[in-house]
Amino acid sequence: MADNARAKRLADLIREVVAQKLQRGIKDPRLGTHVTITDTRVTGDLREATVFYTVYGDDEERKAAAAGLESAKGVLRSEVGRAAGVKFTPTLEFVMDALPDTARNIEDLLDRARQSDAKVREASAGATYAGGADPYRKPEDPEDPEDPGDPADTGTDDTAE
Repeated sequence: MADNARAKRLADLIREVVAQKLQRGIKDPRLGTHVTITDTRVTGDLREATVFYTVYGDDEERKAAAAGLESAKGVLRSEVGRAAGVKFTPTLEFVMDALPDTARNIEDLLDRARQSDAKVREASAGATYAGGADPYRKPEDPEDPEDPGDPADTGTDDTAE
């Protein structure tokens, strides 16, 4: 098994080589400039690599890009093997990255929360507290005989001694 640093270096190299080859070497019109390589992960034994990508466009362009990447897999693997110089070139698997969709979903949820907060803020604009601003009882008059802290209500005079 290879160490994690070696797997990380190989993953970085694969990401760079695949991105450069897609930009300059592959003439497939399905790929074009719409495909972006976002991340690459290599297994611990350096036998398999997963390449994550995003496609700028609609579902049709995503399907076309997936088909284009599948057809160019052999050329891309050969280029990775040439650049890496390893004994065994890892097999490449292309996976659509879900990060942009997840980010868009989170942004939608945050927008909904902001709108809900704005509605609550508008509804509570002129509201007052039901029992007053301070809910705790405080003695209104310091001379009040019902105040437990006053020595006058105990019936003993501590100052006479």
